[in-house]
Amino acid sequence: MKIGTNGELPGPASDLDDAADAEEAHDATGEPDLSGVVVRRATVADAEALVRLRALMLEAMGTRVGGQDAPWRARARTWFAERLAATDEFAAFVVDDPELGVVSNAVGTCDRHAPGPNNLSGLHGHVSNVCTDPRRLRRGYARACLEAVLDWFAEETQARVINLNATPDGADLYTDLGFAAPRHPALQVRLDGTIAPVPVAPPLP
Repeated sequence: MKIGTNGELPGPASDLDDAADAEEAHDATGEPDLSGVVVRRATVADAEALVRLRALMLEAMGTRVGGQDAPWRARARTWFAERLAATDEFAAFVVDDPELGVVSNAVGTCDRHAPGPNNLSGLHGHVSNVCTDPRRLRRGYARACLEAVLDWFAEETQARVINLNATPDGADLYTDLGFAAPRHPALQVRLDGTIAPVPVAPPLP
């Protein structure tokens, strides 16, 4: 995998939880072959593209996202732009396509919690927005973006426990990269008085 610096694409490039990368190319060792995938770190100028990919992901999950003028899009655009400018605790990595522009991304956020004996910084990492344009699936793009996010967490932050919310389609990709069910399951309550259903993850192999 080639990662650009300062948000610049190093050279021409030769997810919807893109776990469907199960059909991606593999090398002789059986590992995914990402040698031709060029990943770069997103900049503020990519905020609109991240919103577009987020809409595709939410639609694939059954959420009604509305039209281009839906209020959430403007708020999400501002949210991404603000955080892309704060590079110490937020990062997004993308893959560009010469025809479609940004076609894949993964986002990493550092969440601040109270320090504990096993985590003096109190930082936890969270991965989200792992998505690839449906027209460019099964090329290893989501895996490459996710690996870049994990490298960023490891090399540039103090977060050592990384969380994400997986859909069934994404589970294989995530477990392949080392994610596993936490010791303490996450629970959720909605303040409108209803309790959100908590999906039961399948047992890990």
